[in-house]
Amino acid sequence: MNTKNILLLGRRDQTEAMRVAAGLTIFGHTVNLVFMGRDVEDTPENRAQAELLELSDIEPLSTLMDSDLPYVPPTALQVMCLEADAVLSI
Repeated sequence: MNTKNILLLGRRDQTEAMRVAAGLTIFGHTVNLVFMGRDVEDTPENRAQAELLELSDIEPLSTLMDSDLPYVPPTALQVMCLEADAVLSI
C-alpha cells in the first residue's frame, strides 16, 4: 500500500475532521489538518478527538490569525494543497 501526503481541511464538522485525520494515520499516511473559517469549538467531543490527534502526532493548524492554533497563511495553504496527494474537505 502506498502512503500518501493528505491535507484535510476542517471546514464544517470539526469533530469529524479530527476523527478522520487521526484515522488516516493508521494506514501510515502523512496527514495535515487545517481548520478553516472559525475557531475549534470547546466541546467534550472535540477535546476527545484532540487527544487522538496528539496520539497521531498531528498538529492542527488554523487559517485564523487570532486562533490558539498555529496560523497558516493563504500562500502556505496553497502550497500545502499543491504538494498534497489528496485534499479532503470535511
